[in-house]
Parts: sequence; structure tokens; C-alpha cells
Amino acid sequence: MGIEIERKFLLTSDDWSQHIEKSVRMAQGYLNDMQALRAGAQKASVRIRIAGEHAFLNMKSRELGHTRQEFDYEIPVADAEDLLKLCVGGLIDKIRYYVWHAGFLWEIDVFEGDNAGLTVAEIELPSADTEFEKPDWAGRQVTDELRYYNLALAERPYARWSAEEKS
Repeated sequence: MGIEIERKFLLTSDDWSQHIEKSVRMAQGYLNDMQALRAGAQKASVRIRIAGEHAFLNMKSRELGHTRQEFDYEIPVADAEDLLKLCVGGLIDKIRYYVWHAGFLWEIDVFEGDNAGLTVAEIELPSADTEFEKPDWAGRQVTDELRYYNLALAERPYARWSAEEKS
């Protein structure tokens, strides 16, 4: 079992794009939905992800916030393609860019499809109290805002958000 400790931020500019180390196209979907988690019927999200030439089955505990249990297993891409057809809600399409800043790797997700227009930066930390330098291009922290979780975006994509929700 792993523990994921991450923070999510909206972006204030595209200055991060000058420092891209690499990028990978991702498609992902969920075998369960937000309703099951909200109702307490399930205690983890179950995700299928194809990232470039690799595929993964991933489970994350349902806690809201920056620290969650995470299990991640590589699976054959053909299996992932079949499992994506079984997913509920919409699929998430995005390009993930990797950017180093002040000794930490930041992952910048630029969403496409029904979530086009949304860009989120994430940083994974070794512990919940690790201090880090927030880059100028990282704006408001949205770690505790459920609507920015990929599972929530699969159920209710950014294209369906109100103008107020997007601001």
C-alpha cells in the first residue's frame, strides 16, 4: 500500500510551459462513480488509466484532502482498453506535463474533451508537513474541493460547470 500526499492548484499563467521535462497523453475512466462514494457504498475510487504506452489499475481511498491510500498496478494496455469500455460516467482525456520547480516535480494536467479549458497543477510530497516553494504560475489551492478530482470530472465535466464555478 502506498500513501499519496498531494496538493492541487489552479494556474495563473502558462509560464510553466517553458520548463516542460516531458509530457504524456492520458485517457482514464472509473469503474465506480461519485454517488457510490458519497453514499458510503464504496470506500475507494477504482480507476483505469492509459498513459502513453503503459496502463494502470488504480484504487484511492475516498478521503477528501491531501493524504489518501493509493494502490497502483500496471496492467496490459489491451486489458485497460477493454476495462475503459466498462467505466461509468465520462472518460477523462488530458495531457500531463512534468515540470521541475525548486526541487519538486509538478504534474500539470491540461484537460481535453468535455473538460477542455481546465488546467490543474499537482505536487506530490513525501509527508503532509513538507514545505515547498509554490511557483508564481500556481494560483489558488483546490486540494479540498471535490469538483476538481478526476472522478468528479468524469461524472460532471468542466463543460457543465456554471460561470461562477469556473471563476
